[in-house]
Amino acid sequence: MSRIGNKAISLPDKVKVQVSGSTIKVEGPKGKLELAISPRVTAKVEGNLVSFTRASETRQDRALHGLTRSLVNNMVLGCATGFQKKLIINGVGFKANVQGKNLNLSLGYSHPVVYPIPDGITIKVEDNTNVLIEGVDKQRVGAVAADIRAYYPPEPYKGKGVRYSDEIIRRKEGKTAQSK
Repeated sequence: MSRIGNKAISLPDKVKVQVSGSTIKVEGPKGKLELAISPRVTAKVEGNLVSFTRASETRQDRALHGLTRSLVNNMVLGCATGFQKKLIINGVGFKANVQGKNLNLSLGYSHPVVYPIPDGITIKVEDNTNVLIEGVDKQRVGAVAADIRAYYPPEPYKGKGVRYSDEIIRRKEGKTAQSK
């Protein structure tokens, strides 16, 4: 029994959900999203509630039931309020700025790193070291943040690099000199 799949999603004001066959469309003040769901799961909109039922009790159907409900819930939350990730850049001379549709990163390399900002994602830079990534799609916001972090992941000795704002870096002690 899927506990997550059996919960109904309550829709906030100004968010509309349309179910047509195996396609779910969510529209809200922040944007529009669309998802193709498995034919093994059916969705039904009743007033301001969205509920899901599965075709059978097989392991795969139970898994799809919970997954579909979670994906649609993320779509509803994204269209209502949006998602955001914060990155912090640590290091001497490390900085970021937005120029048009590109994010320029100076991360101690001999060249600047240029990251093209995908459609549907907005990036803001505060104080040259705090990067805020916002968007409607939770998966895309997380993927963009992971891509930017991958250019220079934080290292454990001095803590230099790009890290998430809630990430904790376990610091290591450096080498000690031996006395003769």
